[in-house]
Amino acid sequence: MDHVQPLTPEVLVPRLGDYLIERQLITPKQLAYALQQQVAIRNNQQTVPLIGELLVELGILKRSALDQAITEQVLQLRYALKENNRQLERRVQERTVELERALVRLSELNQLKSNFLANISHELRTPLTHLQGYIELIQTGDLGPLTHGQVNALDTIQRSTDRLSRLIEDLILFATSEKTEIPVLQDPTDLNILCTDVINQMQPKARDQKLQLILKICADGAMAYADREKIGWVVHQFLDNAVKFTPPGGVVTLELIPDELHFTVKVSDSGIGIQPTRLGEIFEPFHQLDGSSTRRYGGTGLGLALAQKIVEAHDSTIQVISELSKGSQFSFELKKVLEGNS
Repeated sequence: MDHVQPLTPEVLVPRLGDYLIERQLITPKQLAYALQQQVAIRNNQQTVPLIGELLVELGILKRSALDQAITEQVLQLRYALKENNRQLERRVQERTVELERALVRLSELNQLKSNFLANISHELRTPLTHLQGYIELIQTGDLGPLTHGQVNALDTIQRSTDRLSRLIEDLILFATSEKTEIPVLQDPTDLNILCTDVINQMQPKARDQKLQLILKICADGAMAYADREKIGWVVHQFLDNAVKFTPPGGVVTLELIPDELHFTVKVSDSGIGIQPTRLGEIFEPFHQLDGSSTRRYGGTGLGLALAQKIVEAHDSTIQVISELSKGSQFSFELKKVLEGNS
């Protein structure tokens, strides 16, 4: 039966035999002989002594010399461990300083980006306002009569300038949200009226896309706490995306779903859908799932990023369910205006 090897300081020291030879306390021949004896003892199924103990038992090495060698090795290992710890601490400190500098630089770059977006957006707004003013003068006939072809051309220009105006406003809103939280006024708001207005705004685009728009409101009323302008913008953004990504002949639905404390605002479509693994990407600013230069669908990639900020400012979150080639659902909750609390 094997005996358990007692714990001794020698177990802490690796390659003790080589160190003893280096200190000229034993010869390589003596170490080889002791190793042969270890093998013989093991073959006899006896407890095998450590090499240092065996050298003492064989009379090759004195006990005091073994203890001294072990002590020296332990001290060297302890020093090496301390030195490694010091180097590790130094590297951690250096890396921490580097990360702090990188964080400061990132913050500076974000600030520069926000300032650039705000400045360029305001600079674009001024000439666009002049352009819109002159388009209106021409359309009303104040600058002379128009032919049928000129009227159609001006209508196209008007739609394009309106779209450009919305993009500029989105940029300004995003730049503002990067500096501070988006301010919202959570006043009692009739979601039935709000959703009806947004649906009416989207009808012309839906007809152009040959899509059916469906609105399901609450027969018993739908008063909720919300910033009417900003929540209207979010619903418009959801519908605009649904129309954009739904092929002709599809259906887009805006629905209000009540429960005891909330109204759920849900937009669903029968469009192209989103890969489940890429759902998180859709809320990244300036990010397009199709980032190629030949992508089919336009946009700045700001819409959902801003929508998320607005919904979060209402103490809510956007929920997304989507399946490739089958469509998507975007929804969020708003607190009900309960009787006696309005």
